[in-house]
Amino acid sequence: MKHAMLGAGAVGGLVGTALASLGEEVTMIVRPEKLAHYPGKLTAERPSGTITGPAHAVSTLTGHVDVLWIATRTFQLQAALPAVQSRPGMIVPLLNGVEHISTLRARFGHDAVFPATIAVEAESPAPGHFIQRSPIVKLNLTSRAEPALGSIIARMSEIGFTCQFLDNEMTLLWAKLCFLASFALVSSASGLSKGGIDADPKWREKLHAAIHEASAVAAAEGAEVAPEKIKALFDSFPPTLRSSMEKDVAAKRPLELDAIGGAIVRGGERYGIAVPVTRELIARIRSISG
Repeated sequence: MKHAMLGAGAVGGLVGTALASLGEEVTMIVRPEKLAHYPGKLTAERPSGTITGPAHAVSTLTGHVDVLWIATRTFQLQAALPAVQSRPGMIVPLLNGVEHISTLRARFGHDAVFPATIAVEAESPAPGHFIQRSPIVKLNLTSRAEPALGSIIARMSEIGFTCQFLDNEMTLLWAKLCFLASFALVSSASGLSKGGIDADPKWREKLHAAIHEASAVAAAEGAEVAPEKIKALFDSFPPTLRSSMEKDVAAKRPLELDAIGGAIVRGGERYGIAVPVTRELIARIRSISG
């Protein structure tokens, strides 16, 4: 199959390298100023070993691809979409949050968009070079994608990706957001790693409160999420774990605060659900980040 990656950063690059290493045809959509020097081979360093694969780079996608994977930051999506000038067979977004799905369906059509989520800690130290920091990559996709992507996802499982198809798209999207938002907001507001949050009763209490607030909104949206399972998932991670948002705050980079925390606040307003801890954390992060 032919694949294109919109968003050639750490996450998009890792997925693109995995696909290329399996013999899939991969096109990386990169910014025009990076096109001339973008390498023809992708490399990803992973805990299980290094994988490589060939890729073609373009600044504008004009030819047909079977699958367009989108891995931009949420605040980059609108600016990045004009680079896609063809009609991909499938759109598989890997963005954080939940509200980007309606944006993409308005552009490409409801049935062309196949929601997915990915959980991984990764970096891109140079164009075409990616490093997987977390021990696992968890990739979940809507079960609607299984007929077309089932065999490819099975092969990705063979190289160490943890993959699953889910029937309930709201569960798919909100299960990640409930964990991501609570950890990202608390770690960013506190400046603490997972181990630091564990060791501080005040911040651990805020983490649990944020999980319950997000889960209540998720349930109202039709998602099946269990706060206790999210807490157990958090406990299973190593103490050195840091959120991408906390790293962005420290480096003074733009934040996905609105897509991650704002989605919960807006959902709470829709359903009359109070989310005071989420609001407090967002306000603190805005104050810290300016």
